[in-house]
Amino acid sequence: MNVKSWPGFQTMGMCLSLCCGLNADGRADVIGIAVFPESVELTNFTDRQTMIVQANYADGRTVDVTSEAQYVVARAEIARCKDGALYPLGDGETELRVSFGQREVVVPVVVRDAQRIPAVSFRLDVMPVFMKAGCNRGSCHGSSRGQGGFRLSVFGFDPSGDHYRLTRAFLGRRINLALPAESLVLEKPLGEVSHGGGERFSKDSHLYATLLRWIEAGAPQDTAQVAGPVALEIFPKEVFLTAARAGSAEAPVVASEQDAIVATRGESRQQRLVVRATYADGTDRDVTAVSVFSSNNETTATVSERGVITPGKRGESFVLARFDTFSVGVPIVVVPQNQSFQYPDVVQVNYIDSFIDRKLKKLQVVPAEICTDEVFLRRVYLDMIGQLPSIGEYHNFLSSKHARKREKLVDTLLGRPEFTDIWVMKWAELLQVHRIKGGFFQWLTTQFNQNVPIGDMVRELLTAEGGFFRDPPVQYFRYSDDPPKMAENVAQVFMGTRIQCARCHNHPFDRWTMDDYYGFAAFFSQLGSKRSWEDTREKIVFDQRSGEIHHPNDGRVVAPKFLGGEKPEIGERDRRAVLAAWLTSRDNPYFAVNLANLAWNHYFGRGLVEPVDDFRVSNPPSHPALLETLAVKLIEYDYDFRKLIRDICRSRTYQLSTAGNGEGGDGSREFSRAALRRLRAEVLHDCLCQVTESPSRFSGFPLGTRAVTLPVASMTNYFLQTFGRASRETVCSCEVDLDASLSQSLHLINGETTWGKIEEGRVIPRLMVQGENTREMIEALFIRCLTRMPTALEMAHLEEQVSASENHTQVLEEIFWALLNSKEFLFNH
Repeated sequence: MNVKSWPGFQTMGMCLSLCCGLNADGRADVIGIAVFPESVELTNFTDRQTMIVQANYADGRTVDVTSEAQYVVARAEIARCKDGALYPLGDGETELRVSFGQREVVVPVVVRDAQRIPAVSFRLDVMPVFMKAGCNRGSCHGSSRGQGGFRLSVFGFDPSGDHYRLTRAFLGRRINLALPAESLVLEKPLGEVSHGGGERFSKDSHLYATLLRWIEAGAPQDTAQVAGPVALEIFPKEVFLTAARAGSAEAPVVASEQDAIVATRGESRQQRLVVRATYADGTDRDVTAVSVFSSNNETTATVSERGVITPGKRGESFVLARFDTFSVGVPIVVVPQNQSFQYPDVVQVNYIDSFIDRKLKKLQVVPAEICTDEVFLRRVYLDMIGQLPSIGEYHNFLSSKHARKREKLVDTLLGRPEFTDIWVMKWAELLQVHRIKGGFFQWLTTQFNQNVPIGDMVRELLTAEGGFFRDPPVQYFRYSDDPPKMAENVAQVFMGTRIQCARCHNHPFDRWTMDDYYGFAAFFSQLGSKRSWEDTREKIVFDQRSGEIHHPNDGRVVAPKFLGGEKPEIGERDRRAVLAAWLTSRDNPYFAVNLANLAWNHYFGRGLVEPVDDFRVSNPPSHPALLETLAVKLIEYDYDFRKLIRDICRSRTYQLSTAGNGEGGDGSREFSRAALRRLRAEVLHDCLCQVTESPSRFSGFPLGTRAVTLPVASMTNYFLQTFGRASRETVCSCEVDLDASLSQSLHLINGETTWGKIEEGRVIPRLMVQGENTREMIEALFIRCLTRMPTALEMAHLEEQVSASENHTQVLEEIFWALLNSKEFLFNH
C-alpha cells in the first residue's frame, strides 16, 4: 500500500519530527538551514524564481531568514540575485551559494533561452489573473448567471468559453484593442469604473500588467499545443513558528513584489511561501504571485494574498495554495514562547500512543491523566456494544485485581453480538439500507457476524448482479440509472472523498476536475436495470456491456479512470469488477485510510480527518503518520475491523480522562484528552430502556428489539427522530445529528419517554420489595445510570431528601428521573 502517495501526506508527515536542545543561555541553536527550491531552471527572459531560506533550530522551530541570508551567484553573466529572487541573464549553468551564519547551501541553477520573450498565453497567463483576483468565484462572475451581464466559468474550468465571452460576446464592450488601457476588463477591477466587486488590483501590479500585455497583443487565444501545468509544489514543506505574545505588534510585511520579511526582534516571525508549477513540456515556473492562498485556522495562522504567514495563538493550521486545477498545502505549527516546557514521562501502551505523544510534545501540550476504572468501564461499553454495564458487571470489574483487566474487557466486548449490531447499524447508514424485503440488512448482518473482511464484502457489493429480492447486495445499486450519483456515493463511502463539486466545475478546494469526475462515473455507465417479469416490484441489475459517459462541456466520450489514478485496460471485463479490484487493493491510497478513519471517529468522537467523509487536500489529517499506520495495520489484519479496534481501545490515548490540564486549548484535535460525546439516538434510547427495564415496542418487531438493530430508517419513533437518527437519504456522515436541542431537553423533562419508562419498568418498587435500604437503592441507581458510586456529598443530600419525605417511592423515582436527565447520563465521557 502506498498511502504516502495520498495528496498532502508528504507535507504533513514531515511535521512530526522533533529535536530538542538548548544552549547554555536557554536559547535554541541553529542546527541547519534549508533553501527552497533546491534547484532552479529559468527558461526565458521573463522567468524568475523567488528563493526562501529557512533556519532550523534545535527546539524544532523554523525561522524565515531569507532577508538575513547572503546570496552569491558563481557566474554573474548567467543569472543575478536581487531581493532573494533569481533572474536570467545568459544561457548556461551556474550555482547560487546561500549562506546564513556559518552555514552554506549550494543551489544548482540552469538558464536556457535567456533572451526569449514568450508570447502571452490566455490559459497560462490570463486565466490565473482571474483566479487570483477572485473574478471567477461562485460569488462573482463565476456564478451560474454571472454578474453585471458578464459570466466566467467558475474557477476557470472552461478557458475556451471564457475567451469567447471576453472577446466575442458583446463585441468591443470588454476588450478595446485600439486603446487597450481603456478596456472595461481593466478599468473595472482598477476601480476607475463602477464595479460591484470593488478594486481587485492596482496599476503597478503583476495582474494588471499581464492583462494589459495580453490585450495589446490582440487578446489571442492559445494554440492547441500550449503545455499546461501538470503538477504544483509549495515551499517550505513544514513551518514551525513561535506564537505571538499577547499585546505584541507583528513586524509589517514589505508590500513589494519581493515580499521581504522583516523580523520582529524577540517576538514571533512571519514565514513566506513559494509556489512552483511544473508544465507538460518539462519547464517550471514560479506562480506564487498568481496563486490563491487560504488558511483553515486563522486563529493560529493567517496568510496574506502574497503567501506570507503570520503566526497567532498556539495550535495547528493548514495553508492551501491553489493554482489552475491544482491545490497544495503546508502544515503550520505554532507553539508558545516557552523554553521551560517539559513533557511528562508517560507510558505508551502501543504504537497509537507513540504518535499521539510525539505530536503533543511538539505542540507543548500535556496529556490528561488516565481515566478511572468506572469511567473506562462505562465508556468502553457504550462505544463497543451501545449498552451500559449491569450492576453485576460493574462490581466484577471494579473488584478485579488483574493487571490487564481493561485489555481483557476489550477482548470480551469484541466477542459480544452487540458489537456487531453497532457496526451493522453504521454500515446500514453508509449503504443507505432502505428496504426490509430483499434481505440487504440481513446480508450485512451476516457479513459482520461471520467477520468477513471488509475488502471482500465491498468487492461482493460492487460487483453484485441480479434481483433486489433474491440477491440482497444488489439493492446498493438503487441509483443504477444515474452513474454520476453512483460514483459520488462510492467515492464518499469507500474513499472518504466528496467529488460532487466536480460534476459542474473543477473542485475549488481539492484536486478533482470534471475529467476526474466523469472518468470515475464511467465505471458505472454500463450498469443496466429492468423490472423482473416474475414480479414487477423487483428490479434486476446487470452489466449491459455498453453505454458511455459524455463530458458535458464538449460531448466527448470519457473513458473510465480511477480517481486519482490511471486509466485501466478493461477490455471485455465488467467495469465495476475492475473498479472493485483497484479500490480494495493494497496499493490504493484511499480505501484502508478511509476505513481506519471511520473506526477512529467512532471511538474518539472525531476523525483524524474530520468530517470523516471529507478527505481533501485542504482538509489534511491531524496525525497523518498515525492514520497511515492504522491503514497499514488494517491491511496487515486482512481488513479485520476487530483487530484494529482492539488496538484503538487498548491504547492509553483512548483511556485518557475528559478532564484536561488547562494547557493547549480543548485538546480535541490533538487528542490530549477524551472528548465529551452525546450518545447517538439509538444508543441513548436503548440505554433508557435498559436502565428502566422498560423495553420499547416497534411495529412488526418483538418487544425488546433494540433501536440499533432496526433495519431501515422508516422504522422509528418520536424519540429517535428528536435525537437525530439518520434518515439514510444520503451517504453523508452529517445525517447523524449529535447536537443538543431544546426539543430534546423538553422531551426528556416533560415527555412520556423518561417518566413513562420509570413507571412502567417499576425498578424502584422492586428494589424496595427486595428489602434494600435507602443508601443501597441510591447506590444501585447511580451504578445503573452513571456506572459509578455517588459521592459522599451526593449521598448525604439524597438520603436527607428521602428521609424528609413521607413517600419514599416518589422521591426515589424523582432521583431516578434526575439521573436520566443529567448530562452525565446523556453523554459518553
